[in-house]
Amino acid sequence: MATNRKKKKQSKGKQLAAIISVLLLLILAYSLFKIFGSNTDGFRKGNFLFIPTGSNYEQTLKTLKDEGFLKDIHSFDFLARRANYPAKVKPGKYQIMPGMSNYQILRILRSGKQTPVKIIINKLRTQTDFINLIAVNLEADTLVLRHILHDNVYLSQFGLDSNTALCALIPDTYEFWWNTNADKTFRRFAHYYKNFWNDNRIKQAEAQHITPVQASIIASIVEEETNYNPEKPNIASVYLNRLRKGMKLQADPTARYAWGDFSIHRITGKVLAVHSPYNTYQVTGLPPGPICTPSKSSLDAVLQAPKSTYLYFCAKADFSGTHSFSSSFAEHQKNARLFQQALNKRGIQ
Repeated sequence: MATNRKKKKQSKGKQLAAIISVLLLLILAYSLFKIFGSNTDGFRKGNFLFIPTGSNYEQTLKTLKDEGFLKDIHSFDFLARRANYPAKVKPGKYQIMPGMSNYQILRILRSGKQTPVKIIINKLRTQTDFINLIAVNLEADTLVLRHILHDNVYLSQFGLDSNTALCALIPDTYEFWWNTNADKTFRRFAHYYKNFWNDNRIKQAEAQHITPVQASIIASIVEEETNYNPEKPNIASVYLNRLRKGMKLQADPTARYAWGDFSIHRITGKVLAVHSPYNTYQVTGLPPGPICTPSKSSLDAVLQAPKSTYLYFCAKADFSGTHSFSSSFAEHQKNARLFQQALNKRGIQ
């Protein structure tokens, strides 16, 4: 009898041990799932998490919850505190992918492994255009950036001033961290600008008797005159020739810029008469700054402009987008008359 009771006791002990083992395994499996299992949710504002500079852990946790990144905020919080993440919050833009676990999300956030932001500089006409582009893409304080663009002391270190600041923006694709501040943002562009103006390009500018900034201003006018790259060097030669002769540039794009309406096609008398240092129908020489951010092809067209006798050019009446070039005013008038007639025929104002 005693032997049977002992066997029953041992059997119950084994059963209890088995139950405990199963429970422990379930607890372990549940814990591992909470750590390594998927914990992403609906991504209500997209799958990029933005952590502003100066954010603390509570603010970051609230963003993760409010914007639907996590299914179970409590399991994330539990693991985050044991990983000491509250003391290691790093600002930036982080991509959270569907199916990520708490462990994967924390590994990205703790390491500060941001997703780079690509900013493409194409044609920008005003400082406001530039500021708006940065505001959409980076955390940089736009009020500080606007101040930088008007701070002649700050800009002088780059050979620029408040009128020529946009010369620093060479069209290309740039990569930034989202939390880059205004100063570092502008310095990134200025660094590229400095490298663009290498010894060879500086020598080319000197050969045309202009500075890099003057080349950028002329190139901005060329950029607004045509998208047809083969004609850009000849258009540049017209403006260089006019500068050398002390003639007014009389560039339609500068009058349009001074008027402030970039949608108009026909430059009428009231536009030509607007008083502005940017209206080259009213002032002699170059405008004080670029009227857009010129492409590299326009910049190189100015630097490599051929020697010519051209002083005039006019869009062809066939609306091909190309131009007729002339050395005499009489020839230019003939070309201009044909184009005006074509505009009238099509009812273009």
